[in-house]
Amino acid sequence: EITYGDWSSDVCSSDLLGGAAASGAVLTMPVFLSGCGIQQAAAVADKTPENPFMEWFGVDQATTARVMSELSANGADAADLYFQHSRTNYLTLEDGIVSSASSDIQQGVGLRVVIGEQTGYAFTEDLTLPSMLAAARTASAIASGNKAVAPQTFSALGAGDLYRTAVPWSDVGIDQKLPLMKFVEAQAKSMDEAVEKVAVYWADQDERVMIATLDGRLVTDHRPMTRVTVTVTARRGEEVQSGFSNIAAREEFGWYTEERLNTMVREAVDRTMVLFDARRPPAGEMPVILASGASGILLHEAIGHGMEADFNRKGVSIYSDMIGKKVAEPFVTVVDQATIPRERGALNYDDEGNEAGRTVLVEDGILKSYLHDTISAKQYDLQPTGSGRRESYKYAPMPRMSCTFMEDGPHTKEEIIESVDRGIICETYTNGQVQIGAGDYTFYVKNGWLVENGKVTAPIKDVNIIGNGPESLKRITMVANDARLDTGGWTCGKNGQSVPVSQGIPTVLVSKMTVGGENVG
Repeated sequence: EITYGDWSSDVCSSDLLGGAAASGAVLTMPVFLSGCGIQQAAAVADKTPENPFMEWFGVDQATTARVMSELSANGADAADLYFQHSRTNYLTLEDGIVSSASSDIQQGVGLRVVIGEQTGYAFTEDLTLPSMLAAARTASAIASGNKAVAPQTFSALGAGDLYRTAVPWSDVGIDQKLPLMKFVEAQAKSMDEAVEKVAVYWADQDERVMIATLDGRLVTDHRPMTRVTVTVTARRGEEVQSGFSNIAAREEFGWYTEERLNTMVREAVDRTMVLFDARRPPAGEMPVILASGASGILLHEAIGHGMEADFNRKGVSIYSDMIGKKVAEPFVTVVDQATIPRERGALNYDDEGNEAGRTVLVEDGILKSYLHDTISAKQYDLQPTGSGRRESYKYAPMPRMSCTFMEDGPHTKEEIIESVDRGIICETYTNGQVQIGAGDYTFYVKNGWLVENGKVTAPIKDVNIIGNGPESLKRITMVANDARLDTGGWTCGKNGQSVPVSQGIPTVLVSKMTVGGENVG
C-alpha cells in the first residue's frame, strides 16, 4: 500500500509554538519573501545534538557493548541495537488561519537477536542501562544457540553525505514556515478566479539514528525530511472540483524556492480546473499509457513488492522461481536505488546498518535480483542489498523498497501516443489496492486523457484501472526516454509499517488493461 501520508493533526502544541533561542544557527528568510515583513530567526530552543543518545543519555560504546552482550547471551547468529530520536512537526493553514499545529517526538531503542529461523525483538523508550538490559533479556529469551561473542568496541562508520543540512529542522521555527505556507495559499488563489478554498499542509522531521551490530559496526545517520501539500477547491456555478499537489525530499528549509513552490501550486490548480471539462472514458479492455513520474505507483505496488525477498522466500510472490528468467521485453530495466541524493526514499545506511546502494531488479527484461535484508540474504547465500527498513525502533526490519524506478527506453512519448488508436493516459493517482502474491491490482486515476487515432483528444477523470502486475510488466510494449522520479510525498505501507519512498517511470505503453469507465452503446 502506498499513500501520500496522513495530515490529520489536530493538537496545538505549546512545544511547537515556543519561542526561539538566543543561540544556535541563524536562518535567513528566502529573498522572494522579503516583502512579508519577516525577520531572520535564531534556532528553536530545544536544539537536538548530533548524537542525542550519547549527549543526553550517556549511551557510549561501553554501554552499547554491555547491552549487546546481554542480548546475545543465549546465542545469536545476528543481533543489532537500533536507537532512534525523531521530532516531526505538522502545520495546517486553512483560509489564512493555522487550524492545527502539533509536534510528535519518538525516542527509544529496538533490540533484535536472530537465531536460525527465530527472531527475538524488544524495545524500550527508556534509554537507561537497567531498562535496556531488561529489554535485551526479553529479546534473547526466544531460544538457545551457540554462544556469541559480543564486541567490546565498535568500528564507527563514516557519516553519509546524501542529505546533509546546513540548518537542521530542529532549529527551524514556526515563524519561518508560516510565510512560506501563506505564499503558497496566495499563489493558488491568484492563479484562477474559480479557486475559492486553499489548504496548505506542512511537515518536517529531524531524525537521528544509531545502529550497533553484533559484528562490531556502529552507524549514525542524521535523516532530515520535509513535505508541503496544497489542496485546491474551485467552483463553477453549482459544480465544485478539488485537486492537490505536493513536494517532498530529504531537504532543508532553503529547498523551498519560489520556482519550486510555484510549480507545485500550478500543478494543483491545473489538476483541479481540468476536471470541470473532464469526463469518464469508455469502459473495457484497451491500451493504457502510463504518464512519466507518478505512474511509478504501479511499478512500486504491482511489481516492486513482488521482488522483496521475504515474499519470495516464503513462496508468496509470483516471482519466487523466476531469477534469471524473462519477465519483460528487452528494453525494460527496473532499479531500486537508495543512493539518489536528497530523495525522499534515499538512505546512507539501511535500518540494519548496511550500506545502502543500487539494486538492479530487472535488467533488459530479465529478473536479476530481489531486495534483501540481512536475514533473507543469508538464506539465499548472498550479500544484503541494503534494503532492511523499519518504521521506527518499535519494529524489526524487513526488505523494503527505497527509490524504485524504470530506466529510459528507446521510444519517445510522441511515438507512444501516435501508436494508440483508442486508449487512455493515466496521469494522477489517489489510491489503489494490490494483492502481493498474485499481483492483481486496482488503481483509481483522478486525472488522465483520452487518446483517439494517435492524438490526445479530451481530459478524463474518475477512472479505475484493473490488471495484474506481472502480466502488465509483460505487456509493456513501448518505453519512452523521459524517465523521472515523482517529487510527491509517497509513503509505503507493508505489514503494518510505513516508510518514506520515491518512485518514478518513463512514459510507458501497456498493450492491454481493463478500464472501468462508462459503458457506451
